[in-house]
Amino acid sequence: MHLSLASLPLLATLTWASSLPSPQHIFSNPEDPSSTGYRIPTVHESAIQARRILHLTSIGTLSTIFPSSQLPWPTENRPSDVAGAPIGLMDYFADCEPATGNPTILAISIATSFKNVAAGSNITLSLRWVPPFSHFKPPAHISAAALPRFSLVGQLEELSEEEVKSGHVTGCFVKYHPDAHAWLPGNRIHESKWVRLVVKEVYWIGGFGDRAYIGWIPLKEWQNVTEEEVKQCRLPGESKKTDAWWGSAWMASLFSAEEAVESGDSIWEL
Repeated sequence: MHLSLASLPLLATLTWASSLPSPQHIFSNPEDPSSTGYRIPTVHESAIQARRILHLTSIGTLSTIFPSSQLPWPTENRPSDVAGAPIGLMDYFADCEPATGNPTILAISIATSFKNVAAGSNITLSLRWVPPFSHFKPPAHISAAALPRFSLVGQLEELSEEEVKSGHVTGCFVKYHPDAHAWLPGNRIHESKWVRLVVKEVYWIGGFGDRAYIGWIPLKEWQNVTEEEVKQCRLPGESKKTDAWWGSAWMASLFSAEEAVESGDSIWEL
């Protein structure tokens, strides 16, 4: 049998697909979890993973909706046909309220996201987990679609001067974002203020549905995650030991206190 050059990409794709584990129990666990190498994390375990992502990452996407009017920014020259359209833009955040899970944001008044909110838009913050590839090379068959991501739906609430001071907000935020020192409140470049995203809803995609939870995480689950649970959690590819992203090997290390100690991490002190 002779294969044409044109058929080689297809053959490579089929070979790659055949190396993947077979699907298991879509959106549910088997009656006997010990009979399979896969177990879907519970809603609470998924909440822990999400809270760890919130703590370890510091850049996300803020999504808002353009208002129907340009007022009070008539000089922006915004196209009229974007009224009512959503827009997602990168922005900084920091996990400075670990007791609540509400992200802290330095709102720059001139930025599009915050102008839209001032005009009445709702807002979401979307995050995704990107493993530290500096020490971990994922298997060739691993897809970014297998990694956790989620969105926080909520509203912005300005922090009082007392909250900023007592919560050491400035120091916390600058640890995550040293360059943000240039546009802290009171700077001579842009008007800015401290706000928190008060989380109202959490939508989570833990990965592929046959081995990860996909769906809404109740607010109480999000808020009730403890600092100790976040310390013990290890995300896919985070630890040098947890190089098995699929199945029981990773699930066994997902909430491993021993591995948290061995890694030397001080999770709540950057």
